[in-house]
Amino acid sequence: MGIVDVLEPYIVRMPSVTRPAKHVPFKKKLMWTLGILVLYFALTNVTVFGADPEGDLFGQFRTVLAGEQGSILHLGIGPIVTASIVLQLLDGSDLLPFDTNEPRGQALYQGSQKVLVVAMSILTAAPMVATGFMVPRADMGLPVEVMAWVVFLQIALGGVIILYLDEIISKWGVGSGVGLFIVAAVSQQMVGGLFDWHSDPTDPAVTALGYELPVGLIFRWYTIFFTDESPLGTDFAAASPEGFWFLFTYGGQFLFVFTTILVFAMIVYAESVRVEIPLSHARVKGARGRYPVKLIYASVLPLIFVRAVQANFQMMGQVLHSQGLDHPWFAVYDPQTGQATSGLMYYLTPIYRPEDWMWWIPVGPTQDVYQIMLRIGVDLTFLCVGGAIFAVFWVESADMGPESVARQIQRSGMQIPGFRRNPGVIEKVMERYIPQITIMSGILLGILAALANLLGTIGGVDGMGLLLAVSITYKLYEEIAEEQMMEMHPMMRKMFGQE
Repeated sequence: MGIVDVLEPYIVRMPSVTRPAKHVPFKKKLMWTLGILVLYFALTNVTVFGADPEGDLFGQFRTVLAGEQGSILHLGIGPIVTASIVLQLLDGSDLLPFDTNEPRGQALYQGSQKVLVVAMSILTAAPMVATGFMVPRADMGLPVEVMAWVVFLQIALGGVIILYLDEIISKWGVGSGVGLFIVAAVSQQMVGGLFDWHSDPTDPAVTALGYELPVGLIFRWYTIFFTDESPLGTDFAAASPEGFWFLFTYGGQFLFVFTTILVFAMIVYAESVRVEIPLSHARVKGARGRYPVKLIYASVLPLIFVRAVQANFQMMGQVLHSQGLDHPWFAVYDPQTGQATSGLMYYLTPIYRPEDWMWWIPVGPTQDVYQIMLRIGVDLTFLCVGGAIFAVFWVESADMGPESVARQIQRSGMQIPGFRRNPGVIEKVMERYIPQITIMSGILLGILAALANLLGTIGGVDGMGLLLAVSITYKLYEEIAEEQMMEMHPMMRKMFGQE
């Protein structure tokens, strides 16, 4: 008896959202999607009862993880992503041999993922309470030990809640819940980066020059160019080198606007680039089609796995530091910012913004140039190599590999003109394109994510978050267009297997 047979009685008992018995109209799917999105925003504003957040273990990964610090959704999609990584590794190594082509295999795979999400929610929530990042309040009328358990259960419950919100959208809505929550978090941060009229005391323009400027880009530009409070009208000349870098980077943020537009345009262009393999029907003469292999074949989602691995590394470092178990060669942390300033964890910390590496600006880093360049190299290598590896894992686990595609084409009655109608022959043709494009897409997205972080974006959005938001929005647009097409032409639902 294998491990799957042993665990099956427990896996199948995991609660699940019932699939619709028949086709769900597009308007109803849209209502479910919007309803879950409103609920998600509401839950991000529900604070954890009886806790005072002291720092954030996730830091700049917060945008990608689509959670809100101190809220019931404090963990965001982190447990889902980590569970997916573990499950893919176990499945890829044949430790959990799931046959996802059969209903039983699909049910076991989904049930196993839920079990792992619950486990990861517990394992991630526990260090936050135990190490003092979520401090239980002592004025609630209960012992601190009891309040610690209350806080822990709330945080862990939030990880389970977001799992089922994702499942509802996947079965009753449009697109993926994980993707939708990422877009929502990134969009919220970008809107604040454009229209927030408040000032931030941690803003580099404030800490370096003492000038209070609004966070929002629109109000910031108005203050700089059209008011008497502009720093350019005092002892800070725009023609000086300091004035140029002030306007170009952390002051006027012109570089951030340029980077955001550039990344947006490159992702949209890359989504439209594809290799189209011609197909013809074996029995219906004149029936032809094409199988598109996009440049971003594995989508941007595998990069979430890369960021999740990095986030777990950073969390482990913070936990060891809070317990006094670290060493100078491992990490030295700044007591004010909580960020590593030297040691191994410094080099493993991703570049988030231009101030992390532009040593020639007033708010730049204080490390030696060779240390800064080494950190950039490690971050770029991590993104590119990790993106390529997880892209390959994603393609295989999502049945998008050459063998799976060949079976799909065979079952549809199509064939590649000029080749025998045999799955093995089709698989060899697909092997000329899919593996190479998969690796290329992982490397390309890693470079774009690193570029966005190095040059900065509107609202301080993480480069990975910006890539994900643009790519997911593009795919969501395609899915909505497909849903509308099937709504207008019911026969198309049978062709796509939706009925």
